Amino acid sequence: MTRSEPLSMRPIRGVAVDQGSGLARMLRQARGAKAGKGDLLLFKRLVAEQLSPEASTLLVDANYGRELLPSIAPGCESMLAYEADVYRIADEDRMTVLPEDLRIADYPGLGVRVLKFFLYFAPNDPAPINAQKFERVRRIGAECREHGITFLFEPIVYDRAVPDEDGAEFARLKPRLVTEATRLFAAPEFGIDILKVQIPLNLSHVEGFGTPTMTRPEAAAALRHAAEAAGDIPLLYLSAGVTFERFESSLKLAVESGAGFAGFMCGRAIWNDAIAIFGNDGPTAAEAWLADEGRRRLARLSEAVA
Repeated sequence: MTRSEPLSMRPIRGVAVDQGSGLARMLRQARGAKAGKGDLLLFKRLVAEQLSPEASTLLVDANYGRELLPSIAPGCESMLAYEADVYRIADEDRMTVLPEDLRIADYPGLGVRVLKFFLYFAPNDPAPINAQKFERVRRIGAECREHGITFLFEPIVYDRAVPDEDGAEFARLKPRLVTEATRLFAAPEFGIDILKVQIPLNLSHVEGFGTPTMTRPEAAAALRHAAEAAGDIPLLYLSAGVTFERFESSLKLAVESGAGFAGFMCGRAIWNDAIAIFGNDGPTAAEAWLADEGRRRLARLSEAVA
């Protein structure tokens, strides 16, 4: 019996636990004097063990991925990030650092069929910087095709002129930035199979959710327009560190708007509250929280996109 194509079932219900040094820092702060070297791997393993049985796919990082893959439940597609550490970003070009001890050619031998690559991207950055980024994505896409690996690409948009990404000015720019990045990387030359993108609006600036710079009909139109830019490439929405309630509401608004998307990838919005429990009450309490509230949150997100 042949295995189906990776992530062919819809909607895709993805859990991400590929965070690196940032998550390690939060765990150290939460644990205080009880902090240990193995805390980051242990926390990631608890997330994988408790949430992968209910997820379509679970994303792990290049540093700990080999150790975490056995913790992913059968029936949940393993996804491995092709990045050294998403927080190691150069100030000027914001180019993602590639892992030193992992090659795309290694993925089949690890039993991993899906690669995720993350990149900061500004459509209006200087042309030489974006040319380097385009070339890197092309090369990764070509290597994925060569080795039969599904390529999931995650462009995170920014604008150098508007550094406050929570403010009203960036909220007005965000639909255009996400739409343009989606349109550019949907081109066949990049060999991308799935796009993982930001929801193209900040709910805190949408009518009915916060101080509005955008009406609800305008938000719905922005969602549809940005999704259409992907063409035939499946689109996943990422949670981008917002609260669980905000992400759930964003997914519901996307469904209500008629935006065509294939599912979600969610990390901190599901499991962030387990960090404090891990720190204060220990790994066993965090595991129990993930098995209860963590799974409940994943189920609610799944219901939102069903």
